[in-house]
Amino acid sequence: MPKIVNWITIALSCALQLSVFGQLAEAIPDTPKILRIGNAGEPTTLDPHKYFTNLEEHVLKDLFVGLTTMAADGSVVPGCALTWVQSLDGLQWTFVLRENLKWSDGSPLTAQDFEYSFRRLLDPETAAPLAYFLYSIKNARAVNAGQLAPEQLGVRALNPYALQIELEHPFPNLPERLLYPIAYPVSKTSIDRFGDAWVSSQNWISNGPFVLNEWRSQEYVELAKNSHFYAADEVTIGVARYYPMSDESASYNRYLTDDLDVIGSYPRNLYLRLLQDRPGEVFNAPLQSIMYLVINTEVEPFDNLEIRRALALAIDREILTSRVMNAGELPSYSISPPNVADYQPIENPHVLNVEEAQLILENAGYSQDEPLRVELRYIANNDSKSAFLAVAAMWNRIGVTTVLHHAEIGDHFSELQRGNFQVAQAGWFGENNIEHYIELLWSKTGPANYGKYGSVAFDEVFELARATANLDERNQLLNDAEHIGLRDVAVIPLYVVNTRNLVKEDVGGWVPNGRNLHPLRYMFWK
Repeated sequence: MPKIVNWITIALSCALQLSVFGQLAEAIPDTPKILRIGNAGEPTTLDPHKYFTNLEEHVLKDLFVGLTTMAADGSVVPGCALTWVQSLDGLQWTFVLRENLKWSDGSPLTAQDFEYSFRRLLDPETAAPLAYFLYSIKNARAVNAGQLAPEQLGVRALNPYALQIELEHPFPNLPERLLYPIAYPVSKTSIDRFGDAWVSSQNWISNGPFVLNEWRSQEYVELAKNSHFYAADEVTIGVARYYPMSDESASYNRYLTDDLDVIGSYPRNLYLRLLQDRPGEVFNAPLQSIMYLVINTEVEPFDNLEIRRALALAIDREILTSRVMNAGELPSYSISPPNVADYQPIENPHVLNVEEAQLILENAGYSQDEPLRVELRYIANNDSKSAFLAVAAMWNRIGVTTVLHHAEIGDHFSELQRGNFQVAQAGWFGENNIEHYIELLWSKTGPANYGKYGSVAFDEVFELARATANLDERNQLLNDAEHIGLRDVAVIPLYVVNTRNLVKEDVGGWVPNGRNLHPLRYMFWK
């Protein structure tokens, strides 16, 4: 007999299944779309007081907010502080905080947290490599040297909503300097409880638009929206991941296959083609930056000014930028970038002169049989490889034998800080303040003066500039200090970086800027 189908039973069964599926759908929350970003490498730390490189800053800027912060275009805007005023002599600043600020665990964040954090930064036990960024604060240098207790630092909470910062000398660019991670607040409660392990995701507390959700070493750093952020209603990205991508070709391939939504670099030989094929995805801009060669002035024969001068005279920056790199870089003849406001860089006195460079080496006793040998260290990526192969070829024209040595970015700068190099690639980025760059040559700067350049003449002029409140007079003195540093070939400026970012068209809120820092809080899915 043919089987009799009970349509009523089937209909009831289907209705029941649909009801169950509907309940499951309601029970399972929507999975947020993950914004995937290629970063230059693996962070060595996410402790804002212990960071050193720009690749860490890209992540930290989303996890924390200081007294001031950045707008999407890189300009300085109020952060945890709504307003600030400085005294007439420029030596005292008062920051008024927003009310009801919270840490990511929901606990209150007050001016006392900033007081603690500044003290921690300058405490020598923290060993913050960029502590000198805030040496303008009263007693900061002495505290950092262990000569005074952290409690004597010129930072004081006047009440839960007001923080006073006293300075050793005028520093009109303080609000901009406070953009850096070194000025971010950190949770005393978390650090007291977990010690160095406070930076793990399970112990994490921060105050920015995002929190650390997961950190898989050499895979990704995952951030999730912080519901306790003071402007959480304006943050639309729910989850973001930063992937360590030191190889720009691999980064570009992952972008093409839709594994990444944003990358910070792509092979430079694709520059013109991408402008034509993907004009809506290319976001290039000159970076407020200086890429340079640092010379170890404590190692023979590089302690000799004439030897350093010969190396500088042999480099053709126009060829380097227009033919070798050819992706919009600008040749640099000064320590200061040309796109920094309110300042006119001086011209480098050591322009291309191959004949003079050869003569200097001959007079120093070098010859074809006994050439000057230079170990040149650079960061392991295609950009650097092309540039420094070209520099080696230029030095070869004057009889210099160059041994090239490359390393990953973290290892590279560790060696520079230890002074384990002869000549090396270095770069300084991201501040619209000329002092930030010229300060690299100050003998009291610390680890970032990699070559240990020391000049009484430079220090005198630079320190006079630091004591000057009038911005025009200050900048003129900085100009004089820059001239001394270039005359002494403390470093060899090469070029201004042109950033090469690719951003998928469904990602909004990415604004090209001279800092090349793009806070996730302003980004959105179109």
